[in-house]
Amino acid sequence: MTAYVILRITVHDPEKLKAYQKVAPTIIEQYEGKLLARGGEVVSLEGSTDNRRTVIIEFPTMEKAKSFYRSPEYTDAILLRKGSAEFEVMVVEGLA
Repeated sequence: MTAYVILRITVHDPEKLKAYQKVAPTIIEQYEGKLLARGGEVVSLEGSTDNRRTVIIEFPTMEKAKSFYRSPEYTDAILLRKGSAEFEVMVVEGLA
């Protein structure tokens, strides 16, 4: 069953965040992840929204998604982003 890692990001230092942005896509691919959405326009259809960046990554299974996030490679990438942004990260189980 698919799983989706959803990141909500408030960027404070775009230049510092670039080091993380450079390595993250390769790590995502290593764990069979596929970027579905990364930043771009967000339009509130109901309720309020904010200006946080939203990233959605699809993985083939919940286990792959958790393995990606807990991997040594991604743990190192997290260190690269420290101080550049605030991250809210969750994984959601898909329907199929």
